[in-house]
Amino acid sequence: MPSSRIHSRIGVGLAGGFYPAPHRYELFLSASCPRSLRISITLGLLGLRDSVATTFLGHPAGTPEAYASLRGAYEATLHHYDGPLTAPALCDRWSGRIVSNHTPDILRDLAGLLSGHDEARPSALRPPELADRIETLRELLDRDVTPQAGSSERSAALDLLDRSLARQPYALGEQLTAGDVDLWVALVRLGPVAALGDRPRLKEYVRRLCGHPAFPDTPELPGTPDVPGGAAAADSLPQAPT
Repeated sequence: MPSSRIHSRIGVGLAGGFYPAPHRYELFLSASCPRSLRISITLGLLGLRDSVATTFLGHPAGTPEAYASLRGAYEATLHHYDGPLTAPALCDRWSGRIVSNHTPDILRDLAGLLSGHDEARPSALRPPELADRIETLRELLDRDVTPQAGSSERSAALDLLDRSLARQPYALGEQLTAGDVDLWVALVRLGPVAALGDRPRLKEYVRRLCGHPAFPDTPELPGTPDVPGGAAAADSLPQAPT
C-alpha cells in the first residue's frame, strides 16, 4: 500500500475539529530526516518545545514504543491502514489521530495558531510581506541545493546564495525567518562545511546559526535518507516489528 498523505490543518470551528490547545499535539520526527530537522528548529524558534510534545524515531529496535504509538495513530486515522509509517507527523493526542504528515502544512500551523499567531498578528518567522519569497527560496533549495541536484545547478545556486549573504545577514534580509530554517538545513544536508567550497559567507552563515539556541550546535546532518519528492514528501520509516 503506498504512503497516504494526510492534509488536515489546525483551525477552529467545524472544519476538522482540530483547534489549538497547549499539550494537545505531538510531533513524530525522524532523527536523521531534514524535514524533521526543519520542524525541530522551528519549535525552538517559536518557543513551543514545552507545549508541543516531540517523539524522535530511530531504528525500530531502539524505539519500539514510539513506532507502536505512530502505528496506532495511522490506524486511528485511516481505517485498516497497513501501509508504511511516515514522519514528520503531527498527531492529536486527544483523539489519537494524525492531523497532518505534510511538512509545509505542519510548519505553517506551528507558526500560526499553535504559537498564538494569526493573520492579524503574524509570526515573525513568516511575515506576510515575505511569504512569496520564502516559498521561492524553498523551491530553489528543493530543486538545486540537494545532494541529488546536478553539480552545475547546485554550484550556481550556492554562488547566488553566497552573493546574497554579502548584502544581508539572513536569507531574506535583516531578520531571521522560516527561509533561514530552510536554507540552513539544505546547506548542512550537503555534508561537512567543506562541501560548500570557496564560499566564505555561506560557511560563516552555517557556523553562526549553529550558535543560535534553536539550531543544532554542529553543522552536520549525518545519515540523511535519500527520499524523492522534494520538501513536501514525508519520509518512509523502517517498519516496526509486529
